[in-house]
Amino acid sequence: MFKAIILIGGPLKGTRFRPLSLEIPKPLFPVAGFPMIYHHIAACCQVKGLKEIILIGFYQPNDALNKFIISAQQEFKIQIRYLQEYTALGTAGGIYHFRDQILTGNPQCFFVLNSDVCGDFPLQDMLDSHKKNPDGSIGTVLATEATRQQSLTFGCIVEDQNTHEVLHYAEKPETFVSTLINCGIYLFSPLIFQTLEKAFKSNLEENYNFDFNIPSKEVIRLEQDVLIPLAGDGKLFVHQTKRFWSQLKSAGAAIYANRHYLAIYQRTGSKQLAKNGENKPQIIGDVFIHPTAQVHPSAVLGPNVTIGRHVVVGEGVRLRESIVLEGATLQDHCCILYSIVGWHSTIGVWSRVEGTPNDPNPNKPFAKLEIPSMFTTDGKLNPSITVIGSDVQVPSEVIILNSIVLPHKDLAGCYKNQIIL
Repeated sequence: MFKAIILIGGPLKGTRFRPLSLEIPKPLFPVAGFPMIYHHIAACCQVKGLKEIILIGFYQPNDALNKFIISAQQEFKIQIRYLQEYTALGTAGGIYHFRDQILTGNPQCFFVLNSDVCGDFPLQDMLDSHKKNPDGSIGTVLATEATRQQSLTFGCIVEDQNTHEVLHYAEKPETFVSTLINCGIYLFSPLIFQTLEKAFKSNLEENYNFDFNIPSKEVIRLEQDVLIPLAGDGKLFVHQTKRFWSQLKSAGAAIYANRHYLAIYQRTGSKQLAKNGENKPQIIGDVFIHPTAQVHPSAVLGPNVTIGRHVVVGEGVRLRESIVLEGATLQDHCCILYSIVGWHSTIGVWSRVEGTPNDPNPNKPFAKLEIPSMFTTDGKLNPSITVIGSDVQVPSEVIILNSIVLPHKDLAGCYKNQIIL
């Protein structure tokens, strides 16, 4: 019997996902028609013998999260529970804190997935690889190749090419270590709790000085406190994937993930994708349209577009590389390119909303999506995906370019490279 744990984190200051995360917990933000963690759950349910999925985070229980869990349980016919941390406990603190719940039923091993990554997760292949590890092995880390320069911003793995043992692990090193990077997806045996206990007690002793400037002594960092000590000890192994994988930490990353999840629908023959037909809009490439949406037959959608619940798309609208969220209205002949249109927002007649993608360099093998800083060194806004927050009114015949619009705004004109507060 196997289990899966999805680490969903909690509300944090300064998130790069605002203003989208102001309305809904980030893990529930819809990508390719479904919340981010829906794709994690769907991947977990492909593993034979997986009986339970546990969400761990420090979000207060809310209607959106409860409704999602109930809906996912009904769809996938699997038990899903949310365990709330009393404070932020780090990437491994929650796992140790809820060890009794995780070990109930004596699982052979359990997956751990970070919610802020996306990909075509090869979990069954990872499990098969894990079973081939020598006796006494504790875990398997999913890894992928990056460019030499980009590897410095990830956890870097040095492996034995023959046994695939992790010989060395460095989290965001200052100098080059390896182009093999940690994907934030793990498979652990229950023996991992011995290592977590050592880390917990060590942190407890080190921080036993009542210094309020030091982080909570109960925080356990999976990468620094667990992976680094296990590396080179014959207990940690790596499973490398060449499938799609990316971090999901910004609006630009959401557009990038949307494209790839739609491509997975296409490859797997999913019925989620819209098709061309009589009295239907023109579909180019991969497009998801929610059944409750109203789309005029003269609209042209795609490639890589997601239309959410109860969206209204008017006559002659053009959409490309964009996500339109629930309840939005796109009035006649407007054009939306590389943008996210927020919940219940309205784009006026003949208006144009456009952003700039920051896709990986196609000329560099293994290049990953980079999350650029919001501002340039001279204080200007970096060109990026345009984000229209919830309940925003964009008037007719204006252009919104490379801008971020916070919720509940009535715009009066054109904007370029601005944050509209």
